[in-house]
Amino acid sequence: MNALNTAVDPAQLNPVEIPGAPAIDARHQRFVLAVDLGTSGCKCALVGLDGLVRGWAFRPVELHIVDEIGAEQDPEDWWRAFVAATQELIGNTDAAADEIAAISCSCQGECTIPVDRDGRPLHRAVLWIDMRGGDAIRRRAGGRRVNAAGYNPLKLARWIRLTGGAPALSGKDPAGHMAFIQEAWPEIYNRTYKFLNVLDYMNLRLTGRFVATVDSILTSWVTDNRDANNIRYDKGLVAQSGIAPEKLPDIVRCTDVVGTLDPRVADQLRLLPKTPVVAGAVDNSAAAIGSGAVRDGEAHLYIGTSAWVGAHVPFKKTDVFSQIASVPCAVNGRYLVSALQTSAGSNLSFLRDRILFNKDELDRGGRPPDVYQIFDRVAARVPVGARGLLYLPWLFGERSPVDDPSLRAGLLNMSLEHSREDIIRAFLEGVALNTRWMVAPVAHFIGKPLEQITIVGGGASSDVWCQIFADVLGIPMRQIEAPIQANALGAAFIGGVGIGALSYDDIPALTRIRRTYIPDAGNRMIYDESFRTFQEAHRRLAPLYRRLNPLTRGRL
Repeated sequence: MNALNTAVDPAQLNPVEIPGAPAIDARHQRFVLAVDLGTSGCKCALVGLDGLVRGWAFRPVELHIVDEIGAEQDPEDWWRAFVAATQELIGNTDAAADEIAAISCSCQGECTIPVDRDGRPLHRAVLWIDMRGGDAIRRRAGGRRVNAAGYNPLKLARWIRLTGGAPALSGKDPAGHMAFIQEAWPEIYNRTYKFLNVLDYMNLRLTGRFVATVDSILTSWVTDNRDANNIRYDKGLVAQSGIAPEKLPDIVRCTDVVGTLDPRVADQLRLLPKTPVVAGAVDNSAAAIGSGAVRDGEAHLYIGTSAWVGAHVPFKKTDVFSQIASVPCAVNGRYLVSALQTSAGSNLSFLRDRILFNKDELDRGGRPPDVYQIFDRVAARVPVGARGLLYLPWLFGERSPVDDPSLRAGLLNMSLEHSREDIIRAFLEGVALNTRWMVAPVAHFIGKPLEQITIVGGGASSDVWCQIFADVLGIPMRQIEAPIQANALGAAFIGGVGIGALSYDDIPALTRIRRTYIPDAGNRMIYDESFRTFQEAHRRLAPLYRRLNPLTRGRL
């Protein structure tokens, strides 16, 4: 089927009409096998249709940094991690195969895997932080004579009008990845049957179907997104991308049933081959659902390797100055507005792995297993403001509210009075200050103040960090139970909606809030001054970073 002629049919793939699929009832098929595949690894969870996680297992996945600005992962590593985690999960629970109602995935987005007709990867996956496509996408996005911020004005207007955004000139999205593959690896491009995102690849391995969801295809920037109920390819945008249309997969909704589980996979996992596989969503869409913030204007903050602030809205809109747009998502008929922070929890893993416990001659005792809990205890006894120490969390550039790949991390105002205790606190505060930088334009975009934010992701497991976010943002932060499982919960809820067992209206009542963190007025005054310094540091240092990092020059 030609992908250009494919739109989402609201009636297609009705889950109750799958031939041979086992029926759903109150006694059987009570669980969704939810898959959360992120940059750090694959987590699989058994989630009841009541929103309770009955068990989970995790396997790490290796990250490969290439040519300083490239980042890759092996799709086979994803699959092996998924299989191993699922086998452990199934083996450690008493759930029978016929009690698993569906499989649904949440995956890291903005990645690109070229596969052949048999679905075999032709190269390792190019990840969402990879900037090697910057040169190629700038050539395609720019004009010969007139440019606006690096874009041909007519091309930019068309992209924004139809999609809500435009390719990142840093190359950090599938539009840049595909352009890079086409120019740098022409043999791989010519052999490519389809370009897939991570979610698309997992669904291919699970069912044998080459499809993309309305959110996984987004940052290829080739779809007309003006009607949230009818996301479809636009021939002009596909031609503008330079990518052959037949290399793009068909599009389905996040709640569509892609198919049933491949019998070979079912045998490997000891599941039923007729188990429905729901299309699922990319991580930011799934986290929004898992947070329980599904009503219009309700905000969530995800703190993982990266971070974002998001909310569902009923309208399509773009703020080009703050790099924010409302885009297709898992909720049918709605858009998700989100502002993305490139590095969040990765700052703490960097501090842990490359500074405090780097494997060198100074590493004598090894890394304690509870290092993040130790970080919390240490940070809790450091005064608010880290005794004047300021951390800039831009380890790999930034996306919003500025798209600047040349930015880098740094500690400012360090003196002899500071210790690593202050550094740990400064790292937590620096990520929160960067989030505050994003929150103001998000509130303006939505058209009302954010009265509360539900915080999810691994970083939200830290009570200390949750309070820091509340104080820095000046907004109450709601922490769900087991916030690290938000993506899995989101995938499970999407799966439940896909098979007709749930509706999105059910989800707020199924969301369990552990605690609400109230801003401290005194701490807020200290952080107001820290935030002013943070913004000034960006203004003064941005030109210096562009000079220090010439490999990223021009990717703005």
